Amino acid sequence: MSLVELLAQADERGLTAAGLACLDRCVPLLGGGDEVLRPLWVSLVEDGAEWGERIDWLRESLGAGGPDDPPGGAPGSVDGADPATGEAAALARRMLAAVPAEWSADALREWAGICSAAALRIHRLLDSADGPADGPAGGPADGTGGNRTGDDRTGEDRTGEASPLVAAELRRQETVLVLLAGHGAAGVRQALDVSTEGRRVLRAVVSRRARARV
Repeated sequence: MSLVELLAQADERGLTAAGLACLDRCVPLLGGGDEVLRPLWVSLVEDGAEWGERIDWLRESLGAGGPDDPPGGAPGSVDGADPATGEAAALARRMLAAVPAEWSADALREWAGICSAAALRIHRLLDSADGPADGPAGGPADGTGGNRTGDDRTGEDRTGEASPLVAAELRRQETVLVLLAGHGAAGVRQALDVSTEGRRVLRAVVSRRARARV
């Protein structure tokens, strides 16, 4: 089953996990610690309990605004490291700003689509070990194309296969949705493990790019 189909069939918990896992993997771009999203993961297990309050706390802790605020820098973010990393950080901030205050299927589905497209775009931007990535290879530059996830899946590289970094991100997105569809709340722990692995990979990529520019 494709990523688009998995998103279309997911319930509130699955959609929340999908968006949250994408955001969690991109925390290194926001200057946040590994545990900064833990309250939202707890809310996910508790059927959205205190979701809005925990989002407000998260945005305050990361210095991010809400959906109606213009994008800005987050304390400790990696803007300025190189153009690709700066654009990736801006996409991650937009993912955070777009988190819906309402724990509802419609709002969460839109957010999950935004996060999916943005996370794939981020990994595409950073998929150069020795320095800034080449120009964009399809997909919306602002990461707001929530319904264009399929375009990102088939358009990572219009001349061949998706790069290893992007392909791995796509697999993680699909795995999270499959886990939640098959196990419900019991799959959250495994989804978090998948996200943690991806976060470590992205953190290493960001560090490598920063070292390459020294």
